[in-house]
Amino acid sequence: MSNLSVAEPPKTQQAVLENRIQQYLTFVLGREIFALNILNIKEIIEYGQLTEVPKMPGFIRGVINLRGAVVPVIDMAARFDKPSADITRKTCIVIIEVAHAGGTQVVGVMVDAVNEVVDIESGNIEPAPTFGANIRADFIEGMGKIEGKFVIILNVNSVLSVDEIATLASTV
Repeated sequence: MSNLSVAEPPKTQQAVLENRIQQYLTFVLGREIFALNILNIKEIIEYGQLTEVPKMPGFIRGVINLRGAVVPVIDMAARFDKPSADITRKTCIVIIEVAHAGGTQVVGVMVDAVNEVVDIESGNIEPAPTFGANIRADFIEGMGKIEGKFVIILNVNSVLSVDEIATLASTV
């Protein structure tokens, strides 16, 4: 009896793309877990040294000096029309690069705590729900399944739309 192995059929490029794995940073806001694609994230820093700016929308906490650059800091809970959490030692600012018509803008996002970086296969990402979410539907890129639980994957360019934030700031 010979020991023959059967080669797997070659995967099509479409099959490879369908099961593409992407990495996401998970973080906590209140009692919910959210995720951001790590390709948008520049760094994570400790919360502090914030300068308040008058006449800004309530979800803009202020600005920080990040190596000589002025970076606005957005309170994600307030952006989702939820009460801001108390500042704790786990509170941090995730520095994100956001695309807009004029190029890119660096923005800080205040979160209650950062969890971990997780791998999610594209096959484990469901479309955004059309109802029932506690945040605007255009803020949600999808629902990622991790160990039998869902995390809300955010659409960075919608949540942190530089143009929308500028419009809101001009109406305050």
